[in-house]
Amino acid sequence: MKRRNFLQTTSAVGLPLLLNGMSLSAIARPSFFNNGNGSSDRVLVLIQLNGGNDGLNTLVPLDQYDQLANVRSNILLPQNSLLPLVDNLALHPNMSGIKSVFDNAQATFVQSVGYPNQNRSHFRSTDIWTTGSAADEIITSGWVGRYLDDQFPGFPEAYPNEDCPDPFAISLDNIVSETCQGIGGNFSMAFTDPFSLTSISEGTDTPLPDNHYGTQLAFLRQSIVQSNAYSGVITDAANAGSNQVNYPADNNLANRLKTVVQLISGGLQTSIYVVNIGGFDTHADQVAAGDPTQGIHANLLAELSEAVKLFMDDLKLQGLDERVIAMTFSEFGRRIRSNDSLGTDHGTAAPMMLFGSCVNPGILGDNPEISRDVTVQEGIPMQFDFRSIYGSILMDWFEVPESKVKTLLYNEFQYIPVLRLCQATTSTKDLDSFGESIVSYNFPNPFRDWTTIAFESKGEWVRLSIFDDLGHEIKVLSNRQFPAGEHQIRFDSHGLPPGHYYYRIQTANRQKTKLMVKI
Repeated sequence: MKRRNFLQTTSAVGLPLLLNGMSLSAIARPSFFNNGNGSSDRVLVLIQLNGGNDGLNTLVPLDQYDQLANVRSNILLPQNSLLPLVDNLALHPNMSGIKSVFDNAQATFVQSVGYPNQNRSHFRSTDIWTTGSAADEIITSGWVGRYLDDQFPGFPEAYPNEDCPDPFAISLDNIVSETCQGIGGNFSMAFTDPFSLTSISEGTDTPLPDNHYGTQLAFLRQSIVQSNAYSGVITDAANAGSNQVNYPADNNLANRLKTVVQLISGGLQTSIYVVNIGGFDTHADQVAAGDPTQGIHANLLAELSEAVKLFMDDLKLQGLDERVIAMTFSEFGRRIRSNDSLGTDHGTAAPMMLFGSCVNPGILGDNPEISRDVTVQEGIPMQFDFRSIYGSILMDWFEVPESKVKTLLYNEFQYIPVLRLCQATTSTKDLDSFGESIVSYNFPNPFRDWTTIAFESKGEWVRLSIFDDLGHEIKVLSNRQFPAGEHQIRFDSHGLPPGHYYYRIQTANRQKTKLMVKI
């Protein structure tokens, strides 16, 4: 039996297994192993948008507005209600707080983030995003957990200790975050209120049987001892910390972020915080009938926007803003075409948002192309692989070498300068210089049995692949070094049904995703 299963199923230990109102089974895979935080005081806050956020009603491509009106007229936001960001791009009208953060050069929006061969199951896609795996591989550790395992090999043995007295990660929820799952245990501690942590009875120190059960029971005892040690550290930090803005009682996300600021200001050296906001699975009633600016999605974005604005203000007022970055993620976006229930169904790519004084502010990526005859199943095609966002943060925020990032995530990792760094530790690029467009086109388009994709190379590695409208990578046409100049590669589509396809070109620091139509 695995340790995680033992902790969730055993009832023979005879201990009151409660912490902050939770049974120990809720915090299994032990959630109490401290990250004394080594040499860095930088903090990453992950904001998970559970359910699959509709990116097209969050970050609206104004140059595609007429096409959107043709395929999602019952949920489309009135153009005069939108909050303009830059030319041809605007925010949902309930996101004035995040717009203010953007206007203060503290926000980065990365368009059309996803992964090849998108899985539209909530459970599997969440696994992929939290583990940093490919769609066709199963990984039992989280991407943050693997990073921490590399920094603290042998965990959870011998923690906490003098060098690492604080939790490595905290999940402000009733369960630990799978993002922080390591080889030997989960690096995150889960709780909702730092002031209600209570000690768990450690029982008697009786000899353990020399068998597998004894090994598991020893692990359980260790978990309880560690949890008790960290409870006091966390409560002390909460008592010592403060907040400089007023957080509304009815905004759950804001109050979780309030706790994050309180713990950071109180001296806790935890490096990773995970917070959640649920309800984004908007198959029905995403908008209010007759008023797309109201409804479930509008309320969620208002809660998110207000929470982020208060969080950023609080950090700034306490001089903590250069220590903290925050990043949103969701398991998938929604489909381009709305349904008849004033909602949207599971889709593919969606924007990610990063916040902080050390982000590289601006917009990264092109507006998605929307045709007037979008299929029922079609989602936004991927421009950026989410693992490249993760890896770039590991490189620039936590000083992980690129070679190690490729080992922790995937070998075709693409460095993306989403951070500018207040005090740079690695070389970074401006978004403008990074996002230089790849000159490419395909002919004929529309096509029947074949089309030729032409692109220019600067003497670089080029990966060229074809995606269908479900986000599946159906063919890799090239993955090699090309000399400088224009190149042409033929795509033979025999055997494929008519419909919308996309070619995606990726180089070391550029990418382009373009629509093709087979008739």
